[in-house]
Amino acid sequence: MTVATAVGVVSCGGQAAEAPVLRGSADTTKVVYGEHPDNYGILHVPEGEGPYPVVVMVHGGGWLEDHDLGYFEPLAASLAESGVAVWNIEYRRVTGEGGWPATLADADDATESVATVVQQAAGGRLDLGRVHLAGHSAGGHLAAWIAGRHTLGPGAPGAQPRVRPRSATIMAGVFDLALAVRKGHDEFVGGLLGGAPSEQPARYAVGSPIKHLPVGIPVVAVHGTADSVVDPVQSRSYVRAAQASGDPARLAMLEGAGHADFGDIDSTAWATARAIILEHVTGAHAHR
Repeated sequence: MTVATAVGVVSCGGQAAEAPVLRGSADTTKVVYGEHPDNYGILHVPEGEGPYPVVVMVHGGGWLEDHDLGYFEPLAASLAESGVAVWNIEYRRVTGEGGWPATLADADDATESVATVVQQAAGGRLDLGRVHLAGHSAGGHLAAWIAGRHTLGPGAPGAQPRVRPRSATIMAGVFDLALAVRKGHDEFVGGLLGGAPSEQPARYAVGSPIKHLPVGIPVVAVHGTADSVVDPVQSRSYVRAAQASGDPARLAMLEGAGHADFGDIDSTAWATARAIILEHVTGAHAHR
């Protein structure tokens, strides 16, 4: 297995990557994948027969109920304009009956639903062999966890999945939950897992993507050097560990970018992440 060692550094004052040619509008549908009110997502499918690759997008917000998928909708639409189907998922969050294990279970169920209710809603136009992941912040944690959930043993949330993503693009993600607690940059982890690392060591092990290597697919960790919410050490540590395990992981550090920039459709941070997502989707880094 080839290991990617390049570290990209992009100036946020510089020119954004050239956007792909737009391919017209997309059908947008709300799809329910479970019984809880938060078990739904917004599906964007380009017009035409397909089949289209699918990007499962997972929003952030500290795993808290007062943040939802709304801020990801413009980003999802911008991907759909380039001929990609997008499944922008909602999930139970800590202050809305989420936490352990519901939040992780929902992330798994929403991804698995690509092959069932989401494919049905799309009229069979999704290419289930080309499912990709993208997530930001707490959603970056969940997307990275989805990418590695097949390594978990029986009984763990997400174990033995049927839908296996081809790549993951993680924006300012939390890869090591115990490290987030120790560094003091994320007071929300304890709420997600029901305690500190010393109180819930098994949950921290199951919930931390850095503990599930190798994952066997390309993961690109994109992080801003000016992020004061999630320490960039999260992405640096994950990529270093992933490469050491044999994974084709890459790190893209964006000079001067802050945490929220990835949610701004007009930012260089999103333009860079979008280009990476589409690079994966078009097969430049196809890997099984």
